[in-house]
Amino acid sequence: MGCQTSNGFLSARLKRRLALWAADHRGASAVEFALIAAPFFFIILGLFEVALVFIMSTTLEHGINEAARTIRTGNFQNAGLSQADFRNRVCAELFDLLDCDTNLHIDVRRFDNFAGTTNNSPIDPDTDEVDAGQFQFDPGGPDDIVVARVFYEWTLTTPVISGPLSNLSGNRRLLQANVAFRNEPYGG
Repeated sequence: MGCQTSNGFLSARLKRRLALWAADHRGASAVEFALIAAPFFFIILGLFEVALVFIMSTTLEHGINEAARTIRTGNFQNAGLSQADFRNRVCAELFDLLDCDTNLHIDVRRFDNFAGTTNNSPIDPDTDEVDAGQFQFDPGGPDDIVVARVFYEWTLTTPVISGPLSNLSGNRRLLQANVAFRNEPYGG
């Protein structure tokens, strides 16, 4: 009978300790923060990544617009500049935000009319890589219609969120900026 009394005492004591432990709310905020922090920071990083993609796209737009102005006015053609010179002009307008050496691609083409202009994707659907062999450089002459396009291979960093954003292999996105215009009637 003495054993039953001590077991009953231990059981009551254990129940009381469990009740006190369950009623203790110290650290509840830390546990709640730990549960919420990971998804919160994941979403913040994803939003930051999307914002960077938009900022870099806008930077590319600025770069191609400024560089294409020299083609539009004929200054580029009259100076006898090359594709490398045009690339350098685009890169100079990118505020050193992008790596122009390896990830930047330029395509400048002359067309007979605006209706005939094309904006084909340079992404090879079989490899999900940029097919640089289809790029051209023809700034045209006076009164020619020209489309200048610039492409940049941007590496995405946020896991899961970058999946739907990527359109190249290796978790990368091809950013693109275009400008279409008619060259001014420069020359003699």
